[in-house]
Amino acid sequence: MAKSKRRFVCQECGSVSPRWQGQCADCGQWNTLVEDVPATVFSQKHDLSTGGRPVMFEPLNAPTQLPIRKSTGLAEFDRALGGGLVPGSAVLLGGDPGIGKSTLLLQCAATIARGGNDVVYVSGEEAAGQVRLRASRMGMIDAPIRLASETSVRDILTTLGNGEPPALLVIDSIQTMHSDTIEGAPGTVSQVRGCALELIRYAKESGCAVVLVGHVTKDGTIAGPRVLEHMVDVVMSFEGERSHQYRILRALKNRFGAVDEIGVFAMASEGLEEVANPSLLFLSGRETPLAGSAVFPALEGTRPVLVEIQALIVRLQSGATPRRAVVGWDSGRLAMLLAVLESRCGLNFSSAEVYLNIAGGYRLTDPAADLAVAAALVSALADRPLPDKTAWFGEVSLAGEIRPVAHAPLRMREAAKLGFARCYGPAGGATGSAGADYRGLAALANVVDQVMGSA
Repeated sequence: MAKSKRRFVCQECGSVSPRWQGQCADCGQWNTLVEDVPATVFSQKHDLSTGGRPVMFEPLNAPTQLPIRKSTGLAEFDRALGGGLVPGSAVLLGGDPGIGKSTLLLQCAATIARGGNDVVYVSGEEAAGQVRLRASRMGMIDAPIRLASETSVRDILTTLGNGEPPALLVIDSIQTMHSDTIEGAPGTVSQVRGCALELIRYAKESGCAVVLVGHVTKDGTIAGPRVLEHMVDVVMSFEGERSHQYRILRALKNRFGAVDEIGVFAMASEGLEEVANPSLLFLSGRETPLAGSAVFPALEGTRPVLVEIQALIVRLQSGATPRRAVVGWDSGRLAMLLAVLESRCGLNFSSAEVYLNIAGGYRLTDPAADLAVAAALVSALADRPLPDKTAWFGEVSLAGEIRPVAHAPLRMREAAKLGFARCYGPAGGATGSAGADYRGLAALANVVDQVMGSA
């Protein structure tokens, strides 16, 4: 029999190396290469083209019954999922330590269990007493949840196979699970992949919805590495700053719904509370207009959210290298926008430090935020507040043009709902019939004229 080839897998980026080395050649991390032992040697002994069982094929138009989604009891969670949990689905929930993943899932499990459904909560990180203590603090100690503290996937699946499958199975977390058929410590790539595969197979065969809690790396990506994201049906990220009370649940992958919906929560003493109107949340404290502050109507799926963009310009006298600091936005896009402002509008940022912040711990990925960021930068540079009760949206090109963006009327209606009388955006991008007065801007130079008051 041919000798099996050894390979080493990086625990950070998932790259494969034929030999062990101290530093990963792809991501540059040290001491992350671990030998990946194959779970079976069947492929080395047999020809896979024969000896299997026949596979039953079905026509594409075969009649089938649509799965009935099950509500989690939290409307914001259901929105991010696309309407609720799908039976037989596998959901991966990732987030920073202490962000509230276990709290959120315990609330959902308690609500589903109180509705007469069988729910199993398996914790590999905490003892059963610790989970009960949290449930008591949240007022959910009476929920009929089957609780266990276990890390062996074989024991978990054997126990569940002896009775009717539950409606929901929560595994907290997948990095603590291990299988005795795979060599390696819990948390390695081979263990995480093998354990997740067994749990996903159980979900598909039994119709039980499985939620896996995943750790994240220091870069904010789900650990494992990304192999789990290809195996599960839904990948969700629980974001937010631990110093803030607000949390955002974002869907990164969803086979049963949209991937751009978000759910907004606020951390309270008794658990997570839903935030029905996130625009009020991110705009709190705006009594008087200040220089360097602009309001942007962001769009998350079908939900418009008004957020505040704050900019600060500090002039340097010593000639030192200016600093660029960004929180909640892409630093590369800020550098591009500063270059356009200098090249097309004649503004000078080369001798100034630039600080940009998205208020409330929000993270923006919408390209329509270019105009609002540019307005905040010009306002901070001129030390003049933007016109009161105005919102800004539009994409800025390298030529300094302001290009149209999607769903402009929806953004304007949300702004008008919160008392914003005027919206600035691309020329011809919307009309005033959407609820607020609309002013179209053709180029970035028009923004400078609006702020400086020359036009």
